[in-house]
Amino acid sequence: MDRPLVPFGKPRTERADAARNRERLLDAARRMIAEHGVEQVTMDGLAERAELGKGTVFRRFGTRAGIFKALIEADEHRFQAQVLSGPPPLGPGADPVPRLVAFGRARIAFLLEHRALARAAMEPGQPLPGGDVDLTALHLRVLLAQADPDLPNPDGLAIMLKAALEGPPLMFLASEPPRPLEEVKLVLGEGWRTLIERLLS
Repeated sequence: MDRPLVPFGKPRTERADAARNRERLLDAARRMIAEHGVEQVTMDGLAERAELGKGTVFRRFGTRAGIFKALIEADEHRFQAQVLSGPPPLGPGADPVPRLVAFGRARIAFLLEHRALARAAMEPGQPLPGGDVDLTALHLRVLLAQADPDLPNPDGLAIMLKAALEGPPLMFLASEPPRPLEEVKLVLGEGWRTLIERLLS
């Protein structure tokens, strides 16, 4: 049986009009990024595109980096929803080993696809946005225990597997010449599958 996971981040209560403005701003930011790239998104430009006052944008995000943090957070929530209640093998209903493989592949794709947002969200002295619960390590720990209840040190293994997920995308992205994104996803996804299947064979 799947153990329940704690949702990403803390529940946020906000007025209906504030929630509408937030979604309006995030939608406008996504359109601007799709059309012009992350580099062209500014606080003033976002206010104009969303047809809202500049004060609303500054109150909502604080800084330009705050725009990208909010976008990553929203996408993280959607990713977690797929893990918790989406279709298998990423969601519940599949055996633990296929779920581990699917999770790793999906997480690698997520990290690679959000690389520009992650860079833009960085502020001096501040960590990248994240939830209060480390979903990746927790989810890996649960699935490892389901796959092999006698597996030694599942907590340590979950931490090491999390590092294996997050490190290789950064190394591939820093390589010269840069490799096509879909090729990187395929190479890392297959490497993850081999790692999991050999660990739990």
